[in-house]
Amino acid sequence: MIVVNKRKYKMAIDENEKEIQVQVHGLMREEDVEGYMIDLQETIDKVSRPHYTFVVDATHQTPVPSKVVPQLEQTMQFYSSLGFKDILVVKPASKIAQVQIRNALQRINFSGTFVERVSHSF
Repeated sequence: MIVVNKRKYKMAIDENEKEIQVQVHGLMREEDVEGYMIDLQETIDKVSRPHYTFVVDATHQTPVPSKVVPQLEQTMQFYSSLGFKDILVVKPASKIAQVQIRNALQRINFSGTFVERVSHSF
């Protein structure tokens, strides 16, 4: 069930798979972040986090400017702190974005998994 469908991102709750799925399209600009965080909080508050997997589908994410890389690390750290049973980050199609995320995850001691794809999506 898609609960948020905006130009830059989608959020869905899959009650059968016990997953929260987030998909970001392109580059999130600073003006998009506040709305994203509000929508994310409202979405994750609808489930019991210790019983759900949080899936971040970064397939369509574009590389971020180097000055934004620290924010990427903070975002991944934030995702890790949300209290989900597991976290899956789907690799971006862009090789540059893939390397940026992989490096960010290594620097923060990420507890989730960086995967090629998930068996289901939006």
